[in-house]
Amino acid sequence: MSDRLNGRVGFVNRNDPNSGLYIIMLLLLGSQVLGGRQLPPAKQIVTVLGCFVIAVAVHEFMHAFVAMKLGDDTAERQGRVTLNPVSHFEPFGFFGMLMISLGYNFIGWGKPVPVNPSRLRAPGFFNGRRGMVLVALAGPLSNVAMAILVAIPLRMIWDQNAGNPSEVFRVMLWFFWVNALLASFNAIPIPPLDGYRILVGILPAFWTRILAPLERYGFLILILLFFIGNRVGSSSVTNAMISPISELIYRLLP
Repeated sequence: MSDRLNGRVGFVNRNDPNSGLYIIMLLLLGSQVLGGRQLPPAKQIVTVLGCFVIAVAVHEFMHAFVAMKLGDDTAERQGRVTLNPVSHFEPFGFFGMLMISLGYNFIGWGKPVPVNPSRLRAPGFFNGRRGMVLVALAGPLSNVAMAILVAIPLRMIWDQNAGNPSEVFRVMLWFFWVNALLASFNAIPIPPLDGYRILVGILPAFWTRILAPLERYGFLILILLFFIGNRVGSSSVTNAMISPISELIYRLLP
């Protein structure tokens, strides 16, 4: 296969350190499928996938909305300041959400929101590069807000549904779980996740150059942590990273 075709396909490109990751992800998924995992009920699959679509759409909308409010209209010009899930659709990310809904260990994501840090303007500390802190925080905080919002009625009807949960209760519980997962996972300080953008925005400027190589290899590191980490030791590295935020949110429930 020629280098030109490799670059066009995007799966095997020796000039791209992330080249081949989708093949690796599919191979790792294949190993799980061959493990004979029993699929959850169809109703649960549809519910979890629907929760992901809504939660991711709100997450990406908030990134675009805050960037627009801070003076950068890049996302607005691309039609991203909307709650329409179609505008935030990313094929491989949606495939990941589907795999999670089917009960597999996977990663799902929405279409990244384009932001020009040099156009961000905010009072005081949050200007330019540091303005990305507010833009990056908007996504996970929206998921925290949605988790809290659904936790309130969950607490009110928890006892009545402890033994025989209603369908409404199940949907709310899954919506809480999906938003807690997205908020926690996106807080990990590894590119391209929001936690990394927040970290770079808070640290002094010289750290930007030091951490720059992570931008190139971030997705590869993330894949290794998520998939290989699950197979080393008694708990995964990723779970250890996200557990503090997850547990904080879960405490909202009885």
